[in-house]
Amino acid sequence: MKIAVVTGASSGMGREFALQLDKTNHYDEIWVIARREDRLRQLKTRAKLRALPMDLKEPTSYETYRALLEYAKPDIRTLVNASGYGNFEPFADSALEDVTGIIDLNCKALAVMTYLSLPHMHPGAEIINIGSLSSFQPVPYMISYASSKAMVLSFTRGLNAELKDRDIRAIAVCPGWVDTEFIGKAQAHNKTAVNYFNKMFTAEDVVKKALKDLRRGKDVSVLGFGVRAQVLAVKLLPHRLVMKIWMKQQGHK
Repeated sequence: MKIAVVTGASSGMGREFALQLDKTNHYDEIWVIARREDRLRQLKTRAKLRALPMDLKEPTSYETYRALLEYAKPDIRTLVNASGYGNFEPFADSALEDVTGIIDLNCKALAVMTYLSLPHMHPGAEIINIGSLSSFQPVPYMISYASSKAMVLSFTRGLNAELKDRDIRAIAVCPGWVDTEFIGKAQAHNKTAVNYFNKMFTAEDVVKKALKDLRRGKDVSVLGFGVRAQVLAVKLLPHRLVMKIWMKQQGHK
């Protein structure tokens, strides 16, 4: 049984990946994972949909997933790690549950889901991890999120090199601002810390570009000339200057 597994599939990037992967007709089932079961069941797919309501911040979810894999013995053709969240506020003002929760979901869950899935992946399989433009630079007022996405980028590129001999590919998708509910949630406690969004992309366009880059053998996908230019700039410029520019854009001294 050939399947795709998509975490964070109830909204945003995860939902869009589930819908676009379904159009390829490569899968017998699509396993969609998120906390909100009602949103998962609203997904309309041609492949059989298996909704798995789980909170990946909870370690019990991993045992549930492991047991399901051992029982079903699927051939995982595609794993999409799209679960994640962030907050826009000073680190010192963040709730401790957010500091730990962002790390648990954006980093730990991604690594664990990948680890548990790999024994069920074979040549030609692919792993898609959602990073961010912030993967490439330190970002004040979203420190926990940006740092977690730096881990995603490094983890994915290293993993892609390790899995080359197994003919399994991994790609980090690192978009700029995407028009999803992520921004509203990240601003829930502080609407002024991060308030300048220079360009907004659609989840549909980001996912299309990611799937195209995956087919081209890339290990990083970045949509948009301006975003690619920024990635290059933060590699060349001192990070102190990069942060100074960011702070000025957001209205901070």
